[in-house]
Amino acid sequence: MTVFDIVAPYYHVAICYIIDVKRIAYSKAAVKALAKMPANMAHLIRTKTEAYAADPASQANNVKALKGQDEIRLRVGDWRVIMNDRGEIIEISKIAPLGSVY
Repeated sequence: MTVFDIVAPYYHVAICYIIDVKRIAYSKAAVKALAKMPANMAHLIRTKTEAYAADPASQANNVKALKGQDEIRLRVGDWRVIMNDRGEIIEISKIAPLGSVY
């Protein structure tokens, strides 16, 4: 038995998982907002966004469609992430505190 015999079955599962994750595209305004906010909140927002990209059902209680728009919002504490889920790509257009996002 070689190391390849032990690792090979797990390697295949990992590759299948990576293929299913959606890509995330940030607008200039979203990148600017992430740079200005505290580092721990920026990390939390990126983590929640990546969790949504991997499995949208995992963030179902924090995601809501915006009325009259094609966009959705992701709630992360007192911050809101406005994004558009276009199949394989999630476009994040705006990140702002609750009072100024809408």
